[in-house]
Formats: sequence, structure tokens, C-alpha cells
Amino acid sequence: MQLAVLADIHGNLPALEAVLAELERLQPDQVVLNGDLINAVPFSTEVIDRVSAEAWAVVRGNHEFYYLDHGTERAAASRNDPERWGQLHWLIERITPAQGMYLAMLPDDCTFYLPGTQPIRITHGLPGRNRVGLFRAQPEEAIAAEIEVVHERTFVTAHTHVQIDRHVRVVKDMSGALSVNPHGDIHRNEISNGIRHWHVVNPGSVGLPLNARATAQFAILESVPESEEPGGWRVSHYEVPYDRRPALEAFHTTGMLEAGGVISLLFYWELVSAEPEIIHFYRWAFENGHDPDRENIRDIFTRYMDATARDHYIRALDPLNGNA
Repeated sequence: MQLAVLADIHGNLPALEAVLAELERLQPDQVVLNGDLINAVPFSTEVIDRVSAEAWAVVRGNHEFYYLDHGTERAAASRNDPERWGQLHWLIERITPAQGMYLAMLPDDCTFYLPGTQPIRITHGLPGRNRVGLFRAQPEEAIAAEIEVVHERTFVTAHTHVQIDRHVRVVKDMSGALSVNPHGDIHRNEISNGIRHWHVVNPGSVGLPLNARATAQFAILESVPESEEPGGWRVSHYEVPYDRRPALEAFHTTGMLEAGGVISLLFYWELVSAEPEIIHFYRWAFENGHDPDRENIRDIFTRYMDATARDHYIRALDPLNGNA
């Protein structure tokens, strides 16, 4: 049994089309999309239509909630700010009621029991916390503490836009404290013996990878014997080259870049560099005593460019400037 796992398309239709062509070649048995179909690249409505036409299992991500929460008491008052949240306002004007209903009816958390296989749990971030992700360099005890509520041995997450294939093994002592299992051995009665094991998988991002590789990324999980891969699923990560220029051009031609201001420009930069440009900006701002969510984000961003020359770095990489 082969399960293709996609995540974090973020409105990047050209990247999705490249992955669909690769899936046609690979012919997996099932496809699941782990959240964040929309927002960031200007083709969100086209992505919704393309995905909803497929017989895929789809899980919601945090960017779906930015849209679904808008105009309700669930949304923070700051999201009415057109300077900080202009991109979301631009998107809301374009998603149709039918597309909004599709997003509204998606689940946030799924467990798959495919015939003859071990179960797989999948959420966009963590169960009940779709804006919290896991990282490659995170200590095992820290990951175990975050996913202790996950009883399935294979856990698929997303959100961080970086591919992960990692086994986490810890021992829970009588006090409830977690420590790394020094032997890494797995037993059928591991939980009753205080040993916990998870196979943690992140397929990476189709539309906005943040591992400095500007490709469309996803994963294939293949069911294998427990003796071959603890948890019963072997992971193969894929990346597909594609032409980013149509997506980058659309930032300009659709009006999203103008409407979205700094945040749309940072998403543009992420598509160019495949690096976490929004995190870079916010980290610099906080380290220098600024809060872009409470102060004038354009003024802070101007200071950021003056201090770092990051815009020159992006310009040198931009395919629209004739660069690879």
C-alpha cells in the first residue's frame, strides 16, 4: 500500500500541477493533503477547485482557519488591520461561497486504517494546535512531550515546510518524566513497559518549501513489515522542479502584492529563496525592539531592508530577473 502525502500548497497552482504529473507517474494507492491549501501564492481559488475535484482525503491547516475565522469572534481584532492582513482581505474577496463551504467541512485530524496496515494519524500541526510544528533538530524529549496524546505509532505532521523522517523513542518513568530510550528497542508491549515510540513524518511543502530548495516537495509512505520499519511505514521524500515564474508574475498581475503589502512581499521572497523570510523579518524586528503586529509594519520593514540588504539578496535569486 502506497500513500502519497502532500501539504502546504499555499495557493501555488504551478507547483501542485508539477506534483500531480509526478503522482500520475508514481500511481500511489491513495493521496492525502495535510492542510494549508490556500493563502501566500495568488492561485488559492484555483487550488481549491483542483483539489476538490480529486478523491483525496484533505485535512485543514491554520491558513484555512484564517479565512474561516474572519468576521467571527474567533478572529483576533488585529486581523481587521488592512496593513498587516491585507493579503487575507484580498483572498476573502475572491473565495466563492461554495469554495468556502468546502473548506468549512474539512476535518482537522484524521486517522487512517488502510487494509492490512498499521494506523496513521495525521494533523496539520499538532492535535488541536494547528499552528505548532515539529522540527528536525528538536530534542526527542521535546517532541515526545508534544505528541504524547498521539497513540498511533506513525504520526504525519506538516506546517514547518521542511521534510522530516524521524523515529522518536523515549522512556516514561514512574513519575511521568520522559527520557531518551538508550537502546532504541521496540516491543509490542512497549507502552505498558513505559517505552514510547513514534515515527514522525513531515512531507515538506508543495508550494513554499523552506529548506532552501525551490522545488515542489511531498512524500510517499509505503506499508512494510514492522521488522523493516518500526510503525510499519517506510517514507520516501520527493521533490519536483517546476517553473516558478508564472506564480511570481501572478503576485503582480493579480494585484495581490499591492493589496498584501509587506506580508505578500515576504511570501514572494519565500517563493524565490525557499527560506523562512517571514521568520527572518520577525526575528530581526523583535531583536531590535519592534513588534510588526502592533507597530507600523511598513516602517519596520524599511528598517529591516536598510539593515540587512535582504532585498538585494532576493533580487539576485529572482527568476523574473533572469536568475535560475
